[in-house]
Amino acid sequence: MSLNPLDLIGTALDKIFPDAAERDAAKLRMMELNSAGQFKEIELAMSAIVAEAQSKDPWTSRARPAFLYVMYIYLLMAVPIGLLAVFWAADVTAAIAAAKEYLAAIPVEMWTLFGAGYLGYVKKRSDDKEVASGMEPKKFMGLF
Repeated sequence: MSLNPLDLIGTALDKIFPDAAERDAAKLRMMELNSAGQFKEIELAMSAIVAEAQSKDPWTSRARPAFLYVMYIYLLMAVPIGLLAVFWAADVTAAIAAAKEYLAAIPVEMWTLFGAGYLGYVKKRSDDKEVASGMEPKKFMGLF
């Protein structure tokens, strides 16, 4: 089943704007962007996200949500840690120092390898999406 990105965005607008007047104004703006030809980039991005979500490969379809969940957990942990710091400031300070030491103990080469691998993955996925949409992949700094 192929989803039209315009329908997907329209459905999202229905949920984002409960007020009918605001929703209609947002849909009108979306149609203006579409008619002006400025909507193509948004459409390509949405089709790529939909393609990833519909992928049979669990690594592809779950990579983006899994990363976001990890970041959400990381950010939300600040609330209970802040509350615990009111009562056990020394313990929380020690736990934070231990976490910093743990991350600092990872060799720079490992961070560099992770960064290079992640950037390579992102570049390859971008190339795949551009080829799938009929575009020619962009060269990174004229190199590859």
